Amino acid sequence: MATKFRQLIYAITLSLLGTSAMATENGGVGLYPDGLDSYLSGALPPPGFHTAFYAGHVHYTELRGNHGALLPIPGFKANVNFFAPRALWVTEKQIFGGQLAFHMVAPILDVTLKGKGQSSRSKGIGDITVGSVLGYHPTPNLDYVIGLDTYAPTGRYDRQDPASVGKNHWGLQPALALSYSPAYGINADLKVMYDINFRNRATNTTSGQAIHADYALGWGVGNGLVLGGGGYVFQQITNDHGPNSAQGKESGFGFGPSVRYANNKGWLLALKWQKDIAVSNRPAGSQIFLKAVVPF
Repeated sequence: MATKFRQLIYAITLSLLGTSAMATENGGVGLYPDGLDSYLSGALPPPGFHTAFYAGHVHYTELRGNHGALLPIPGFKANVNFFAPRALWVTEKQIFGGQLAFHMVAPILDVTLKGKGQSSRSKGIGDITVGSVLGYHPTPNLDYVIGLDTYAPTGRYDRQDPASVGKNHWGLQPALALSYSPAYGINADLKVMYDINFRNRATNTTSGQAIHADYALGWGVGNGLVLGGGGYVFQQITNDHGPNSAQGKESGFGFGPSVRYANNKGWLLALKWQKDIAVSNRPAGSQIFLKAVVPF
């Protein structure tokens, strides 16, 4: 595979799921699919064991450079299909007034990259995420959580394979999520995350730190149904360091329609389609995400 092609798309889909976006080594996106979370992202369920399932399809057709300039890669296309179970244990213990919880996400990825007549494909378990959360419920319709996630380099990684499903470095992500979710009227959610990346020893490169947020705004029509839209905002804060550093800081904005259904037994279904609207130093396209929560 041509060196220039590899350098441009190397980190686009190394891994696309967890709860953090691991910035921009070689100008790609990171572990967290921006915009994945939407309604009830800040609502912690009652004590007990809970499972959630994320699934989706990510389709990129363009690479954008500084100031959103289109990078000319003939035939460029990147597709990622993923399925990621999440195990969540909400304990009876309270710390600083918040309910203590722990979770783990293990993504399963199918990655295909094409460009300049070349192609690469990889399948397997990506980098696993583990984290701890404190959940608060100040009013019946308002919830928020504070958490810290750790990303472990468990996915298969080959620096010569642009479709590797692992990142090959550790990462930390503090996060704050808020949800306002009455049965009728305006529903609003905001999940803000900050990414701290550690060095990829194979490339001697450290991706820059970044702040990003998922957002959702909808209208509750009753019977647990909310109709609206949402997306993401992403901004890299510090530069990459090392030989595989991106040429500039990554930024992005996406938006699309979404729908949510939830009931009083703990079931939740949320579906979203979004389009990348303003992008610099990262790939652009569209994504469809499905989230399902199943109580036990």
